[in-house]
Amino acid sequence: MDDATRTELEAAAFRALVHHLMVKRPEVQNIDLMNLGGFCRNCLSRWYQEAAAERGLVMSKEEAREIVYGMPYAAWVAQNQTAADAGKQAAFQQAFAENVGKKD
Repeated sequence: MDDATRTELEAAAFRALVHHLMVKRPEVQNIDLMNLGGFCRNCLSRWYQEAAAERGLVMSKEEAREIVYGMPYAAWVAQNQTAADAGKQAAFQQAFAENVGKKD
């Protein structure tokens, strides 16, 4: 497979993931994604912002989040985020420490 085709397929897979989280499963909580998968919507938006920066494009955290959330982050939180119990919060602290900021 050539690089251009690979990039097109990766982009399509990213768009499908964002659509799935945005449209089909907006009720899935970021804390659950982080606790189970080691990443969440905020991670996706950070990776998007970092990829833009690597290409010399300036993109704010909020701009990147709006791409992933499909709306301003505060609006998504108000519409979809629920309170997490102490167990989920403790698991999140561990998952965040183990996964966020690490480079593969």
